[in-house]
Amino acid sequence: MDSADTLTPKSGLPAAAVAALKGRGVSMAVAHRFVSDQREAFDDGWGGPAVGADGLPDRPPPPTTQVRLETVRSALCENDSPDIFFERSVNPYRGCEHGCVYCYARPTHSYLNLSPGLDFETRIIAKQNVVEVLADEITRPGYRPTLVNVGSATDCYQPAERELRLTRGVVELLGRAGHPLALITKSSGVERDLDLLAPLAARRLAAVYVTITTLDARLARILEPRAAAPHRRLRTIRALAEAGVPVGVSVAPQIPFVNEDMEQVLEAARDAGARSAFYTVLRLPWELDPIFRAWLQQHYPDRAARVMARVQDTHGLTDTERAEGRSYRSDFASRMKGQGLWADLLRQRFAKACARLGLNRERTELDLQQFRPAAVRGQHSLF
Repeated sequence: MDSADTLTPKSGLPAAAVAALKGRGVSMAVAHRFVSDQREAFDDGWGGPAVGADGLPDRPPPPTTQVRLETVRSALCENDSPDIFFERSVNPYRGCEHGCVYCYARPTHSYLNLSPGLDFETRIIAKQNVVEVLADEITRPGYRPTLVNVGSATDCYQPAERELRLTRGVVELLGRAGHPLALITKSSGVERDLDLLAPLAARRLAAVYVTITTLDARLARILEPRAAAPHRRLRTIRALAEAGVPVGVSVAPQIPFVNEDMEQVLEAARDAGARSAFYTVLRLPWELDPIFRAWLQQHYPDRAARVMARVQDTHGLTDTERAEGRSYRSDFASRMKGQGLWADLLRQRFAKACARLGLNRERTELDLQQFRPAAVRGQHSLF
């Protein structure tokens, strides 16, 4: 890690300007909070970087994506957060190649001794035995079904899924057990599994939510560079709806002065077949704060300070909290929707748009009564 990868102690911003990497959300390997040392560039007298024909220093080739297989001991993650609609989740992958710069899951790579920056989107961990472990967990005596969300932390249909098919295995397993599930994704790859999802939806066992942060293709390319283009996600919503799968749209996160087309996204998603919607505001835990600030300096230097000030406004931070370097409040009561004047205005915009478009008029209720764990082991039920 050279000086461009370290963080300055006062601001948390990169110590030196780093050029954006095409096709990547982050261009630096931000040091994580558990690292014990940091490295800085030092001139050892052997000369500087090689210079190309254009007279500029040659840059190393762009980093490639590495997928590492991991054997896990648990698949289900229990959730007791009152501001999240599901109690259990399954994530077949850790890290996400989509590279969304705002992803709240980035700091989890710190637990792997990897950077929440570039490593998060180039060092992907695939839980190769997730289906077998999940089968064991849902067939244990005393297990009681509740909605399982697939892909709550990292996208379950990111590029690695095309070959590994771990998400498909999870959907097959839960479907065989009659266990309700909800998927959330930015990928058109979910259409591959319509042969599984459509029959499950007909039995009220499956729903899908597609995230569309903006309709602006140029913005999407730098905000979430390896996710499906906005128009392609709209086609996915249409394909799901036409197949009879209940589909909703997530317009999250809302980033002030960056993605300002929430109403247009909601209308386009409704026209494509979405019948429900939700949103969250931008939240910046741990290392995500300096990562996002660096992204702003790369792509929107003229408005970076304005964006961050409004993010802090949306979370209702006091002057003292701002002076301490805080960017959001992490308490359950306000972290998702914010608080204060600007959060209220955003809430009103969303509510009025949904009312006008007829979104969220009916709640999608999945059926918990069809759960038959014996079917997972190939046994037949008497009922």
